[in-house]
Amino acid sequence: MKWASQEDRTVRRLTDDEVERVASVLGLARLYQGNGFYLVAWENDDPVGHAYVALTDPPELEDVQVRPEHRRKGVAAALTAAAEDNARSLGFNRLRLEVSKENLAAQALYRSCGFTDTGAPARRVHGPIVLRAGTIYVDDILLTWEKTLAG
Repeated sequence: MKWASQEDRTVRRLTDDEVERVASVLGLARLYQGNGFYLVAWENDDPVGHAYVALTDPPELEDVQVRPEHRRKGVAAALTAAAEDNARSLGFNRLRLEVSKENLAAQALYRSCGFTDTGAPARRVHGPIVLRAGTIYVDDILLTWEKTLAG
């Protein structure tokens, strides 16, 4: 049975009083980015995944993370659907994301959710990136995908 179909499972916006609990099991790298909000997937009272929705134009789905023991159960799809619902409720008709050229599993997920490549040139990200949790070093090629949200 898929994750999203269970009554004890939900996706909702992260609240201030949940930050410490969620950060203890999932990084919140964009917590103080200041232009959006986190959605958190919960199983009972346990945070199992999150996604950041940056309120750009169009909004961007970023920092999707699911705890390893909860992967392949529909959590990322539920987070993506919640991001779409939130963007739509805020009056947007599109949702954008960047996905690694090498991450075929993520590409398959987003394709199954209705996202398509925008045709924008691939973007190379290379070097140090400073996040809330510290500095990471990346070397990746990112593709820009988008979905039109039905009203």
